[in-house]
Amino acid sequence: MTQAKIGDTVKVHYSGMLDTGVLFDTSEGSDPLQFELGSGGLIAGFEEAVVGMSPGESKTVHIPPEKAYGRYREDRVIKIDKTNLPEDIVPAVGMTLEVCAPNGVMVPVQITEIEEGIVTLDANHPLSEQTLTFEIKLVEIAVSQEAKGQ
Repeated sequence: MTQAKIGDTVKVHYSGMLDTGVLFDTSEGSDPLQFELGSGGLIAGFEEAVVGMSPGESKTVHIPPEKAYGRYREDRVIKIDKTNLPEDIVPAVGMTLEVCAPNGVMVPVQITEIEEGIVTLDANHPLSEQTLTFEIKLVEIAVSQEAKGQ
C-alpha cells in the first residue's frame, strides 16, 4: 500500500488536544486539511507523524513542545509605552495585535498586562510549552512526489 512521504500532498482529518484533554482544534465537520509534507507549513511533529501513513490509516501521536510550538521564551516578551500604540487601539488584556519585527515580518502578539501606561506584548505562541496530542487520519495522498515529476 502507498505510504505518505516528504514531497507528497496529503489530506488528513485531525483533532488536537492539550494534556488536560481539552480539544483546541479539529478538522472534523469540515474539509480535510491539505498540505505538502516537508514544506514546513505545519508543526514538525505533526508532519513527521503523517510520513509513512497509508490512506485510511489512523494514529494518535504525542508531540513535545520542541516539535510543536516550542518553549516559552522571555526574549519574546516586550514592554512598550501605551502611547506607542496606534491612537485607534484601546488595549485590553487578551487582545491580539500584529507588530512588525526588525526583519519586516508581521508577528502576532498578545497583550498580557497593562500597568501604569505600560503594555506588555507576548510574541510566544499561546500553545508554547504544551505537549500536544493529535488523532490523525490520512484521508488520501492527493499528489505524490512521482506524479509531480512526470
